[in-house]
Amino acid sequence: MNACLLDNDYRIIYDFCNMIQQLISDEKFTNIQKAQAGLTKLFTKAEQTKTFYRVLKNDKPLGVLIPENLWKDFVEDWEALSSPAYLAGIKKARSQKKRYTLSQVKKELNL
Repeated sequence: MNACLLDNDYRIIYDFCNMIQQLISDEKFTNIQKAQAGLTKLFTKAEQTKTFYRVLKNDKPLGVLIPENLWKDFVEDWEALSSPAYLAGIKKARSQKKRYTLSQVKKELNL
């Protein structure tokens, strides 16, 4: 198994999935009145805790407050996941007959 291909093809996805799982589990909620009254404070708190706030009005979601550092991380990961070289690597890997189990990939990546 080519560890270099695994590092390039799987590490990004694995890290991205872990980041998303962590974000979802750390999700915080606030109502629109509190968000309007203390927007800077909410951004600062979200940045410090590396999380985001779902803003609600009458218990219905309006949107999400994401601090700049977290947004930059998202954009960087999305760019990596959508790069032509990365997508070509996925296409090539999918066309190959050889398949690896999750346990084989984890073993190769020392996870």
